[in-house]
Amino acid sequence: MFRHGTETNDTIKKKIRVFTILVIFAFLCLSMRIWYLQILKWQYLTGLSENNRVRMVSLPAYRGAIKDRNGETLVSIRPSFNLYITPEDASDAESSLDLLAKEIKFDRDELKKKIRREKSFKDILIKADIAREEVAFVEENNMRLPGIKIKAEPLRNYVYKELMSHVLGYLGEISKSKLKSLNNSSYSQGDFVGKNGLENVFESTLKGEKGNKEVEADVSGRELKTLRKLPSGSGNNLVLTLDVKVQQELEKAMVSTPEKIMNGSVVVMKVQTGEILAIASKPSFNPNEFAAGITPENWKKLINDEMHPLQNRSIHSQYPPGSVYKVAVAYAALEEGVVTPETTIYCPGHFKLGRGRYRCWKKQGHGAVNLHDALVQSCDVYFYTVGHRMGIDTLARYAKKLGLGVPTGLGLSREKSGLVPSTQWKLKNRKQPWLLGETISASIGQGYNLVTPLQQANMMAAVANGGMLLKPYLVKRIEEPGGKTIKEFFPQIRGKITGNPENMEIIRNALRDVVNGTRGTGKKSRLKNVVVSGKTGTVQVVRMKSNEELEKEEEIPYKYRDHAWFVAFAPYEKPEIAVAVLVEHGGHGGATAAPIAQKIFKKYFELYPPNPAP
Repeated sequence: MFRHGTETNDTIKKKIRVFTILVIFAFLCLSMRIWYLQILKWQYLTGLSENNRVRMVSLPAYRGAIKDRNGETLVSIRPSFNLYITPEDASDAESSLDLLAKEIKFDRDELKKKIRREKSFKDILIKADIAREEVAFVEENNMRLPGIKIKAEPLRNYVYKELMSHVLGYLGEISKSKLKSLNNSSYSQGDFVGKNGLENVFESTLKGEKGNKEVEADVSGRELKTLRKLPSGSGNNLVLTLDVKVQQELEKAMVSTPEKIMNGSVVVMKVQTGEILAIASKPSFNPNEFAAGITPENWKKLINDEMHPLQNRSIHSQYPPGSVYKVAVAYAALEEGVVTPETTIYCPGHFKLGRGRYRCWKKQGHGAVNLHDALVQSCDVYFYTVGHRMGIDTLARYAKKLGLGVPTGLGLSREKSGLVPSTQWKLKNRKQPWLLGETISASIGQGYNLVTPLQQANMMAAVANGGMLLKPYLVKRIEEPGGKTIKEFFPQIRGKITGNPENMEIIRNALRDVVNGTRGTGKKSRLKNVVVSGKTGTVQVVRMKSNEELEKEEEIPYKYRDHAWFVAFAPYEKPEIAVAVLVEHGGHGGATAAPIAQKIFKKYFELYPPNPAP
């Protein structure tokens, strides 16, 4: 019995020792864990804890305004209600999104992708600029939607919608590649930046500075109170050279109807400074669709539209200049001494070169015409003849002097240079020698010749002002939010057209009679109290077999109709503005483009009555 009792006590003591060791080991592990959490990981865990209670919330920047030359606001910001989800606070995200989907339309698949790749405490946009009814629904179901919140944030507002949209541009969400290349902490994923137009070119000027606030939040992410706040900063403002009243008249004149499509471009430029007063490309688009993030459906609709509404035809589209190019040919012929103002050339209605026969637009011909008459009546045969005498390289040299063949330097991205063909150009780009017949076509602005509407306006401004080739510009100054000017922009002369000034005056006299003479082709741009000078142009898109096929223009498919040009300046005595009008597939320049220019001149001189010539 005693032996058995002794063994029992030994066993008990052994068990007590094992138990004691286990307790000590457990307390040791616990102490090590406490040391790990409180010493090594205290900063990380404190951050997580504070994030459940105190959070730093980013406040959006206030983008600067864009105004016209008279201070009229073109682009501003307005308050909008944006719907967000914070994944960490959304205890049952699927149920919350199911409830939202009953009343609010959003891209659920795209949202799920964002949730998977973003940080859990980051607010992820569900839908921007939600309607009042949607705001009310979210607020009514606030307790059933943990992690989902509404923020009142500034939204870009294009006051006149489609007006000037190609120049102003639009906003879009910053891309990952752009964000990485910028390496700038002032931007983050989800921010909107300028994607096109002035919004893009002056992004750093307009964008403003983000603010932030420290808030106390409950377990569902709802803000309880603000602890500290650093307000957002506003971006600087742009004051443009544009005049919204002239722009409205211009765009009203280019409105398409079921009976007549009015696609194309119009440019209005001050001839003494290079300021762009108005500039339009049709069809256009509403940049407000981009401000809150364009839907995939609307984006596809825009990029698949066969009329290409996103294309800025004023600087991105290139067209043969047509008979407007005769201004350059006339100047070259006078400067080279190929003709004098009195030199006459007989026009029988066609021009022969070898076996080739090149028609004049007037089938029966113009008879004997001098330079003045040839410009006024736009005689093709006259310019076939002088172009043939000079050769393509001489034509190219003078065309470049007038600013053709190179970008104008307006400042908007991807401006096209146009094309001034030459023998060297064709050898380099086509690997073929220049043909004499190609000079004939080039002499009336057809063939390989290409220009933009802005280049045409710039050329006419140089003719009007006596030979100064100016750099067109759109921004007059940059202002601080309070209105203080921090930078101004001034006229820049790109070059001067040297030569005999009398030759330029001869051309100006002829352009005056294009509009005001009894036989002029631009008479539909004529005004009562202001003398307009200009040149019409009609550009053949496809070659027709005979003049009979052109008798009924409405029977020709739209895409095969001629382009219509009219380029002009006014007043003749003391030029102030130049206007270039291009109507795609509009037919004859004198019939379609000239009346548009007349409306623009009339509106401008109503707003700014001309000073009497000295």
